[in-house]
Amino acid sequence: MEVLERGEAEFHFIDPDNFRKYVRERKNRSWEDKLMDESEAVKKFVSDGDYLAYDFSSLTRGPQSLIREIIRQRKKHLWICAKFTLLESVLLTGAGCVDRIDVGFLGFGPYIAKKVQNGEVKVYDWSNGSITYRLIAGAMGIPFIPARDLLGTDTFKKSGAVVVKDPFAGKPVALLPALNPDVAIIHVQEADVYGNARVYGPTVATLETAMASKKVIISAERIVETIEFRKEPNMTLIPYYLVDAVVHAPFGAYPGGTQGYYEMDAEHYLMLTSIAGEDEMQKYLEEYIYSVDSHDEFLEKRVGMRRLKEIVRKAEILEGFR
Repeated sequence: MEVLERGEAEFHFIDPDNFRKYVRERKNRSWEDKLMDESEAVKKFVSDGDYLAYDFSSLTRGPQSLIREIIRQRKKHLWICAKFTLLESVLLTGAGCVDRIDVGFLGFGPYIAKKVQNGEVKVYDWSNGSITYRLIAGAMGIPFIPARDLLGTDTFKKSGAVVVKDPFAGKPVALLPALNPDVAIIHVQEADVYGNARVYGPTVATLETAMASKKVIISAERIVETIEFRKEPNMTLIPYYLVDAVVHAPFGAYPGGTQGYYEMDAEHYLMLTSIAGEDEMQKYLEEYIYSVDSHDEFLEKRVGMRRLKEIVRKAEILEGFR
């Protein structure tokens, strides 16, 4: 195909055959109990220098307990996939965990803006849609996927995409490189100990993110018996054989919400978005992450039962959720 234009950015890419080899040789397909706490899961499956993807955002069903544990363990040199993300990228940057960010939606606030402007973290422009396409390609085991996304935009110029001449219609089409993260962290409503998982409410490439990633950590509001999945197999969004670790994390999306369980804590969220300087960021990290040893301790000592009851009470519309 005739290449018409190339984006400027570097990009994370794994040969599809190498990814398939990894899955074939290192993914465990046996019925094995994968339940562990968040400290063990992150220590075992998140390494310095990994490409990290996470599903959904800090507003809704984001894997916040796992994000805090990654920060608590002071992981370094991560490259993160900021797809539909908000405060995850801000906190990971503030903690010094991140070197590079693929930007679908970076987040907001003066703190992250300064970090980008000062060149303390490298950012590569994509869109939420194009990153999703990349994950779909990674899940499909193909090296790239064609799309019209990014065409005619400055975003394309700062991405790693390529524009070619479509061999069928003869028109420009963008080719987006497949994305196969080293590790994905996904928060769900229900899971069993083997890794079967259900999500209720909106999703954004949840299954594709799991399929495309070498390692997958699931955190769940509830751990349910496997027989429940067998009763209604069509409700299983993520099958067990894609998953490496399962973490029981009630309120695991806090300060965001989880559909059918609790609403976001707007007051805590606004406190985060107001962080402008380094002193404020480090004070927050110390108080809410470094000074507690676990998600359970964070809920007990930094949030409290009264606040948790309030956000549960606000989740009044329960139809369609279990």
